[in-house]
Amino acid sequence: MTTPDYQLLTNKIKEWGAQLGFQQIGITDTNLQSYEAKFLDWLKQNFHGSMKFMEAHGEKRHKPEELLPGTIRVISARLNYLPPDTQIKEVLQNKSLAYVSRYALGRDYHKLMRKRLSLLCKKISAEIGPFGFRAFTDSAPVLEKPLAEKAGLGWIGKHTNIINNKAGSWFFLGEIYTDLALPIDQPATSHCGSCAACIDICPTNAIIAPYKLDARKCISYLTIELRDSIPVEFRKQIGNRIYGCDDCQLVCPWNKFAKHTNEPDFHPRHNLASAKLIELFSWTEEEFLKNTEGSAIRRIGYECWLRNIAVALGNAPKSPENSNALKSRLNDPSDLVREHVIWALDQA
Repeated sequence: MTTPDYQLLTNKIKEWGAQLGFQQIGITDTNLQSYEAKFLDWLKQNFHGSMKFMEAHGEKRHKPEELLPGTIRVISARLNYLPPDTQIKEVLQNKSLAYVSRYALGRDYHKLMRKRLSLLCKKISAEIGPFGFRAFTDSAPVLEKPLAEKAGLGWIGKHTNIINNKAGSWFFLGEIYTDLALPIDQPATSHCGSCAACIDICPTNAIIAPYKLDARKCISYLTIELRDSIPVEFRKQIGNRIYGCDDCQLVCPWNKFAKHTNEPDFHPRHNLASAKLIELFSWTEEEFLKNTEGSAIRRIGYECWLRNIAVALGNAPKSPENSNALKSRLNDPSDLVREHVIWALDQA
């Protein structure tokens, strides 16, 4: 079999990536040694909280060749997700409305991105024949942000998200591990400078130092990853955020360059961009499952959905409607839901 012209193939991969809707494709090697110590220290300090999957799998997360033997390159891709006209500030300021992190308003990105990455692999295979690969979208032990930084897609900002100096940070990441000896791209360099806007804005002070996040304090962790009671000390700061938080991205000056998504699948469903809290709190479990079908939101389950909204209602302006909505759940079969409802009713 003839060895491919890897530079020509790389050019084609980037062209195909653009045709498939990706905003950028970058390529890097598998050496994550410079990130390994920071990651292991983060785990040692238990900043990952209940996300035990972060410490599982041994060295596979920071050694790609351990996860997929034969891997020598990683193709990293980014895809914009911010829908147009989502009235972010207006919703956050109206405490009777529910704020859902903008990445989760539409279709679950995991499925869409993984399908696009698989199509890219098929194009490569059609060009050169069978090759070793595996595609990932937040679906395996992968250090996607260090890989994206090394592949030139952007730098890891002080809030620990990837920032691109021409596109901000409102995008998803996905990877293809491969055995193809593709030429690698130049890593991105940091352009955060002295800016600390993301650190200053964080409602729960989860960014405990530049480039260091204590996930246990992060609203995204508290409303999405945590399955237990939300610590009382964070409930007021959560405000009306019922699924995730975007505050650190909202204040990042680089997001003035962000582009809205061209993907209709990422546009809001079921009025989730500006829905009323009491409307969402009234959903039955059947309605929750139906309305979150194909959505990342379904992952937290109905119980945590009600837990989160109860907290938001406790932070909302007092009204007979809100009180009645909360009282309707006082006999909820879930201890978790009842606890948060009682807290919400006790708020002055």
